[in-house]
Amino acid sequence: MKKYVLIIVFILLSTGCKDKFYENIKDIKNPNDILVLVNKNNKLPNDFIPNDLVKLDLKYSNNEKYLKEEVANAFYKLSSDAKLKGFRIIASSAYRSYTYQEELFNYYVSEKGMDYALNCSAKPGHSEHQTGLAVDVEGSNFDYDLFEESKEFDWMKNNAHKYGFILRYPKGKEKITGFKYEPWHYRYVGTKDAKYIYKHNLTLEEYLSIAK
Repeated sequence: MKKYVLIIVFILLSTGCKDKFYENIKDIKNPNDILVLVNKNNKLPNDFIPNDLVKLDLKYSNNEKYLKEEVANAFYKLSSDAKLKGFRIIASSAYRSYTYQEELFNYYVSEKGMDYALNCSAKPGHSEHQTGLAVDVEGSNFDYDLFEESKEFDWMKNNAHKYGFILRYPKGKEKITGFKYEPWHYRYVGTKDAKYIYKHNLTLEEYLSIAK
């Protein structure tokens, strides 16, 4: 039954039968939920701060970063296992406050224009980074923006789900997620859900549409 529901959901999403981005915005009531959906149509409270942020060990981060404790532990395991195979997977961005995201978005607007900012950055309150569940990673080329060109990319793409992470903004799904392809941005959802999402090549939006 799920297979047929998924097909219907995919058709509706891909043909534009959905809310326009940044319209009909819903306030998120469950910001600490591990499967919380944060996107251009679902907004976090301005004052929301995750309730269990921990500072990442600098062995796993390029400078001072924070994630929810469960996410940090999963990322430590992922990064350590990758290192045993000769890979370097390090956090380059993690938790961001509402204020930080606001400053970042405004910077892109001033430097690149509104169209660019809307495509590559989230408005404040609409960023997964505020949840403490999202992490941007870099590899052995020390550049998250060029993560796809690193030797770590294929390993991360094919193994992150085993640790509870999904590639949040995959190529070809831009009309569903609202954001450009970001090979460096991973979102923690827990291993059970991550494995299903990976196996069926879904976005979080698609998965939650059929999981309700």
